[in-house]
Amino acid sequence: MKKSDFWFELTEELIAQEPIEKRDQSRLLCMDRFTGETRHRSFFELPGLLTRGDCLVLNDSRVMPARLLGRRETGGAVEVVLLRDIGGGVWECLTRPGKRTKPGAEIIFGDGELAAVVMDVADGGNRLIKFHCDGLLIEKFERLGKMPLPPYIHRELEDAERYQTVYSKPRGSAAAPTAGLHFTNKLLEELRVSGVQLCYLTLHVGLGTFRPVKADLVEEHKMHAEYFTIPVETAETISRAKKNGNRIIAVGTTSCRALESCAAKPYSGFTDIFIYPGYEFRIIDGLITNFHLPESTLIMLVSAFAGRENVLRAYKEAIAERYRFFSFGDAMIIL
Repeated sequence: MKKSDFWFELTEELIAQEPIEKRDQSRLLCMDRFTGETRHRSFFELPGLLTRGDCLVLNDSRVMPARLLGRRETGGAVEVVLLRDIGGGVWECLTRPGKRTKPGAEIIFGDGELAAVVMDVADGGNRLIKFHCDGLLIEKFERLGKMPLPPYIHRELEDAERYQTVYSKPRGSAAAPTAGLHFTNKLLEELRVSGVQLCYLTLHVGLGTFRPVKADLVEEHKMHAEYFTIPVETAETISRAKKNGNRIIAVGTTSCRALESCAAKPYSGFTDIFIYPGYEFRIIDGLITNFHLPESTLIMLVSAFAGRENVLRAYKEAIAERYRFFSFGDAMIIL
């Protein structure tokens, strides 16, 4: 299977550079998983598209202000993006420019209240960096860090909370689980009142989400690993829903990957599951997701769920209808 099988043409003007004014006013493309038939709705109409007993599974991970701007002790600006907590003050990080962050390089942030040294080079060219400061490290990150927006967004975000879901809790993501950005507290309450079950898991999204597939053959691509937790309560809710014949609907590809990684059993650990056409889904019956980049692992996952031809045809329609794409864009629901 070639990555070029998942290519589509998209003009830059359809890449949303900022969130819509009201979260749930985004457009919603509804697609039948099996026939590919589509309808056009708005996200606030979601309760009317679901049935009593349906189970929505949402990723409650919160984005860290993980982008740190520093300087080397010997001079020169350095950008560091926190990816994963290794422990003991050591983090796996993305650095720019990489040539300035060789092992042994010392980096200063702020007025010197946070310092770091590059320990080693990790897989994929990331750096293992040990941070040290007076006080709590996480508080320094919160004060000095900026929101790490995707590379295709070129505008600064005025309100950082718009890159967080309204139900986000544990910090740990380097990117938002963007399918959840469309929900408001009011909409969540409407769903509960209508009999839709809501449950939560945590998958901390890494920046590997935005890395392109470099291998020409899809099967040769190696996924990045991400940490996730499925609580006992969530696993039990999903199990009951399955036994009762209710649908399990993943909100986002991150929720989908977590559920499929452990068959929705209670679990804490890492997943590098790569879902592409040919994969047999064990848990989910529906998917809410944004519109993804051409040739990305995310459009491959969606294609595995609903069929490549159906998905590319729906994308072509969305482009013709001027839907907004990517992280701050519109959404689709596949049932």
